[in-house]
Amino acid sequence: PASVSYPQVTNVAPDSLAAQLGLLPGDVLLEANGEATLVSVDPSLRYQVWQPTEANAATTLTVRRGDSTVEISVPQQRMVPELLESINYRPVLETRILGLAENSPALDNGLEVGDLVYKINDTIVTYDRTLVDLVDESLDQPLVLTAYRHGEWVELTMTPRSDPPPGEGALGVQIGADTRLAYMPFLKSLWQGVVSTGQYIMLVVQLPIMFIAGQVSPSEAQLSGPIGIAKLVGGAAQATIDTGLWFPIWRLSAVLSAALAITNMLPFPALDGGRLLFILIETLRGRRINPEREGLVHMVGFMLLLGLMFYITVQDLRTGTIAIDWHALLGQ
Repeated sequence: PASVSYPQVTNVAPDSLAAQLGLLPGDVLLEANGEATLVSVDPSLRYQVWQPTEANAATTLTVRRGDSTVEISVPQQRMVPELLESINYRPVLETRILGLAENSPALDNGLEVGDLVYKINDTIVTYDRTLVDLVDESLDQPLVLTAYRHGEWVELTMTPRSDPPPGEGALGVQIGADTRLAYMPFLKSLWQGVVSTGQYIMLVVQLPIMFIAGQVSPSEAQLSGPIGIAKLVGGAAQATIDTGLWFPIWRLSAVLSAALAITNMLPFPALDGGRLLFILIETLRGRRINPEREGLVHMVGFMLLLGLMFYITVQDLRTGTIAIDWHALLGQ
């Protein structure tokens, strides 16, 4: 899945399809035939979140121009990716409100879950000028937040706090990005899979440090045992049945395989990493460790692992497992 946004035209080449349709720099492409005109935030993917089918032939475009919304007719049906190829654009409307804290400036002044933030005062929220950055520039000062809500534009005035309650932030909002499944050539998708797996491995390796530093809460670093994994697999299988896409099963299989490999290589007795540690110690010492002592260490380690597994299983039964919202991840 790729993070998606709406394209705002930055330049229109003469005699291009965009010029023929009358698009202007600053226009935000909102809809094509009533469907959201989404593009990937990642420049390397651009419009590949659009599946190449005839359903993408546009006849009417809905565009945000200045402070108004205009409809543009397409004389001859053109594919949406073809239209996007004819313009230079930057991604906007990529920040969605996922949650609101009680008694927060955002909630008290009318912001709603699901709103897409467009701009703060007169500055558009982008990858380079994030919502957090712009809000921090107006602490304890009224600001005007413009948001896109179910096809309508709303302007809300609120004052961000310089000393908010812990974990809430200046406005008291939880933010995130929409995602869609990206379509790319086979070889490129294989490489992207390798990159994603590598990023996941690095995250798992860094997780203990992030936990100690307080960057990750205990609930976010929750471990899962057989019961939790079974629930995750069941959720992925159900998502595949519902959407007809194999991605949930493939993605979860890759994540579980990487997690198992990393866990097995930890330098802990009874794991392969523990055995490699003993080999390293023997190599440095120049003589072998007493097999009985090594066996005892591995047995103790194995018992500790069984105890940890029992504890994790009890936690899975008591608190449940954080489910993956595959439908939201795939944009379904």
